[in-house]
Order: sequence, then C-alpha cells, then structure tokens
Amino acid sequence: MSSTLTISENGLHAVLDWTAAGDVHLLHFGATPFDPATIHQDARAAFRLVELQTTGADRDDHHGEKHTGTLPGKNLRYVQHADTRNPVGRKLAITLQHAGLTVVCHWQFYDGLPVIRAWTEARNDSTRPIGLEYLSSFCLTGLAKDGPGRWETKSRLHVPHNTWHGEAQWQAYRLPELGLNPVTTFSLKRLAYSNTGTWSAVGHLPMGCYENTATGATMVWQIENNGSWHWELSDIATHLYLQLSGPTFNENHWWKSLPPGESFTTVPVAIGCVAGGLETAIGALTRYRRAIRRPNRDNKTLPVIFNDYMNCLMAEPTTAKLRPLITAAAEVGAEYFCIDAGWYADGEWWSGVGEWLPSQQRFPGGIKEPLDLIRQHGMIPGLWLELEVMGIHCPLAKKVPDAWFFLHRGQRVIDHGRFQLDYRNPEVRAYADGVIDRLVREYGVGYIKMDYNIDAGPGTDRQADSLGDGLLQHNRAYLAWLDSTFARYPDLVIENCGSGGMRMDYALLSRHSIQSSSDQMDYRKNAVIAAACPTAVTPEQCAVWSYPLKVGDREEVIFNMVNALLLRIHQSGHLAELTPDRRALVKEALDCYKRIRADTPVSLPFWPLGLPRFSDPWLALGLRSAAKSYLAVWRLADSSPTCALPLPMAPMKVTLLYPAGGDCDWNLAGQTLTVTLPQFNTARLFEINCR
Repeated sequence: MSSTLTISENGLHAVLDWTAAGDVHLLHFGATPFDPATIHQDARAAFRLVELQTTGADRDDHHGEKHTGTLPGKNLRYVQHADTRNPVGRKLAITLQHAGLTVVCHWQFYDGLPVIRAWTEARNDSTRPIGLEYLSSFCLTGLAKDGPGRWETKSRLHVPHNTWHGEAQWQAYRLPELGLNPVTTFSLKRLAYSNTGTWSAVGHLPMGCYENTATGATMVWQIENNGSWHWELSDIATHLYLQLSGPTFNENHWWKSLPPGESFTTVPVAIGCVAGGLETAIGALTRYRRAIRRPNRDNKTLPVIFNDYMNCLMAEPTTAKLRPLITAAAEVGAEYFCIDAGWYADGEWWSGVGEWLPSQQRFPGGIKEPLDLIRQHGMIPGLWLELEVMGIHCPLAKKVPDAWFFLHRGQRVIDHGRFQLDYRNPEVRAYADGVIDRLVREYGVGYIKMDYNIDAGPGTDRQADSLGDGLLQHNRAYLAWLDSTFARYPDLVIENCGSGGMRMDYALLSRHSIQSSSDQMDYRKNAVIAAACPTAVTPEQCAVWSYPLKVGDREEVIFNMVNALLLRIHQSGHLAELTPDRRALVKEALDCYKRIRADTPVSLPFWPLGLPRFSDPWLALGLRSAAKSYLAVWRLADSSPTCALPLPMAPMKVTLLYPAGGDCDWNLAGQTLTVTLPQFNTARLFEINCR
C-alpha cells in the first residue's frame, strides 16, 4: 500500500506519495492539478524528492555530469511529515532516513502567493563522519509531462544572462537549440548553469524559467545565495527534471564533512508556478521578493539619491568640486547625496582601500565640511565603502594576521589588487562594525553605497573542509553581520553594489533596500538594462543611473531621466554645468517621480514589447497597479518613428507625464497604444488610467 499527500495551496498543486517500503516520490508540482496518466508506473522511481551524494557512495545511474542516481539519495526512506502553518503560510517538512543519515525537505508556502521557498537539511545520526558532495535544495522530475506533444517541441527555457555593463539580458531557447534532444529514454547531456565565487551573478543571474507552451504554464526559480550556486535541467526516464542547489563538489569546489550529531542546511531557493508566461511568473516572484524582504522605510518612501560618480566626478571628489554639485542637487530635488569612491585617498586609491579615513588633501577642512553642507541643503549625506576587501597596499593589511583573509594553501587570496576579508573572523566583524559606527555616529552618514569589485574565486580553505565550504561559511557570516548592522541602525540605507549588478541575489536583497543595476556609462544602452532589471529585483529596489551629459541636448536629458523614473533614481551628472533649460528638465523629472513613486512598491512590471535586448529598435517597460499604470517608451537608433504597444489592460485614458512638452504623438485604440517619436534616441513616460 502507498500513501499520498495532495496539496492545493495558493494556486500551487503538488502530489507526493510513499510506498509501504518508504520510497518517496514527488509526482507533481505545478500550476495545474495532477493527472496520474502523465506518469507511467515504470518511471516513478525517477521522481525523486531529493538528490544526495556522499563521499565513498556508489552512483546508481548512467549519469555523466548529471546529479542523478545519487546515493544515498536513492535509498532515503520516508519517516514522517509535518504539515503546519506559521505567520506567513503553510509549512511542509518531509523527513527521510537511511543508514544514520536524516534528511528533512522543507517547503514554506506564502499566503496568496504561487511561490514556495525550499531548502534541505541533512543531519548525521550515525557514529562516523559523512562527507557531503551534493545536496539539492529542490528537485523535480516531470517538468513537461502535462499537455500534448513531446518535450522537445513544447519546452522553452528562459535564461538570464548577466555581465558587467550588460545586466539582466534574458534569452529564450528551445531545448534542441541548446543541444538537449530525446535520443533515448534519457541522455547524458544536461543544461547546467553555475556560479563559482564571490560574485553571485557574473555570467548569469541566479534564476531561471521554464515554459510549457502546450499548457501555457510557467515555472520560475531563484537561488538565494550570495556566493556559489548550481542548477541543471535534463531528461531521465523520458521526462525532464530540474534540480536547484547551492555550491556542489563537482561544480563549485564544495565538500562538507558532517561529524556525528551535526547538521547542514542548503541555501534556500524559491520556486513559483503560474498559468501564464514569463511576465506573469516574474510578477509572482516580485510579490514573493516583497514578502521575504526586511521591512524598511526606504522601500516605501523611495527618496531621490544623488551620487557624484557616474559621468561626473568619477572617484575624484574634493570639497571644491562637491560644493556646486551639492547646491545643484538640492535645487533639482535630491533627498540623499552620496560621495562616491576616492574620498579616503590622496591619489590613486584602488589597491590602498581598507582604513576608510578621509583624505586631507581632498578635504582640507575635513570630510565633515562637505557632509555638513549636504545636511545644510536639506539632504542626507552618504559615503561609498567596499568593506569586504582590503587593498594590498593598505597599511592595515600589513599589521593584521592572515586569519583576517581568505587563504588558499596558507597564502592570502589576491584579486585585482585586493585581499578578501573573511567575515567568519570575529575580529573582521568588529573592524567592520567600527567603520560603520564611525561613519554613522561621527560623520552623520545616513546612506552607504556598499560596493564590491573583485571576485575572490571558489573560497578559502582556512578552517574549512574545502574552498567552497569556507566560502559558504563566509557568505552566511556576512549576511549575519548585515543583519546585526541593520538591527543597530534600522533606518540606515545600505546600497548593494557589485560593480553594478554582479551580486543581484536575494540572499543580499532580502536585507538591502536598494540595488545598483549597472555601471553602464552609455545612457542609450542603460535603457535596455533598466527596462530588463525588474526581472531580477523589485522596482522599488532597482537603482538606475540618470546622468545628463555636460554637452547634450534636450532629448538626451529626457532619455536619461526616463531610464530611472519607474525604478529608483541614482541621479548624477554635472548638474551645476548644465544649461538652465536642461537642468529644468531634470527638476521636472524628479518632481514627476515624487508624484508617482508611491505607486511603485505596489505595482508589478510588464513589457508590452517583450523583455528588452540590445538589438531592439524600441523598448517599453510598464508598472501596473490596481489604481493606475505607467509606461516608459524608448525609441533607439535604426527604428521606425512609430511603434504599436499592446497593453495588458483596457485603458480609458492615456496621458503624457514626462516631459510636459515635446515632439510626441500617441493614439489609443482598444488595448493598443501607438506612439510616434520623430527623433532617434528619444523617450517618454505615460500614465494609463482604466477608469
């Protein structure tokens, strides 16, 4: 006899069963109810709830690089399950055991959201150490079993490519285009996406999306770790499977010894299923991200931030240079003013960072002089930090012990002229606390741009079982340090930046209220990134540079401002040197932003022209709420002057919000808005009302 657990919660449907012998199968997880006819009895053994590989164990599969046929994963047997509720929703915990190893698979549901957070805990109840090589956070077989047709024809895999100056660029693939075909009942080919190192989003965002075009259902996922991660998709027993995890032995140099009585918990992952396409799935994930995020005032009020770096002072601040900028920023309506990199060094600063003491040459009257001037103009002052590294030429680096840093075989890990600090060390955390305390209490800083510009590699082997184990311990220690910092200073705004968007992950973004989206310096390319980044981060956390150029025209300013108006504004540029009419356009945009920003934290993104690419002639990003919607439209080079934009709502009225005047025509017919912009590289912002 077998037992079955059927779940229908928040639009999610799942079915688990276990035999009298304790074999556990996850038969279904999706947006539609389970159809038993979709699984042949002979294939059920492949429908694992978890995959677990330990050192010295066999592999019961012809697997190649795939994480299938793991042992003791196959031998784990059902013990019990707990089906409870907590303040956020339903909670499921399924306990499995084999040979002294206890594994608990956790699913946290969220009331009203078609998304779960999943993680796995392994505990050693034996009398000998156990070496862990792979443990899935979530494992599902049968992605494409629903709907007519073969999986190679009805599957679309959406992959978020990510790079410096080119963040959040999604591509959709048919699986054969990536080399995955049904060659027999299974293949050794897998589609694998991993990140190894301290940049969590270099190469790809820690996300993915699978769409079944036969049923119209879509699954989206994100891995919530600020370091290494891995996910893979392939076929087994004629079905497609998906496995999500943190670091692994094969891909990420991770190996963990589990002594008797101790446990290990994987990084959490989020999985959402919707009846709809990628846009609907991103909407569900946006709501989930808001649910797991640290409550904070910044994501409600969305203040305007001026930062002196991009296409402005470029890490060369001085009191003399800052004075006119501070005045101009206040005049256009900035509410925060952040002094970016370079404030702590007399000259070249890259490899000397670490003491975080202000330069006397740059600020003859002290750093408090420009900071006080910022406050006198009614703004909150901020400073740039890179508090996870120490430059190789920093005097302090020569005084502190090697135990402060990542080590590999006894040598300090160096990347791009910096050492990587190890936040497992309490002395490092105390040093970081001291820097934060000085900036907040002595300097009166209310905003910190926390940057991170190196990739320290697979990890540290100091007091760790492997490089990857040391990295994961550090990742978790850094998150705990962030939590303690926000507990001390709950209203302190700390921006998450990693050379722009190289660390867009929801381990960090469940703490930080704001994320730098890119370091892209071309405002035209920046529009593509800005329009795409709400796939990776909620709109109210997504900071976008707006940097009017010293030499430019009216349309260049408008384009720059539209880039940021639906997200978070990182205003920059030499405002004091703009002509009065161009500076007035900046102020008009910021005034407009302040009128509409209350709608941003309750809106969901939509893309009338699909997710943007750098080759697109037109771009469009919308935010939709119950009350009203907003739509940013960009016309790029080599494009027709007119574009028809299908809308997901039935508008009664469309209004041009920004700029108030200008060369632009639009016409609304049913659910299609047709926009005409006669000039290349122009942009406009519209308000859409349905009442």
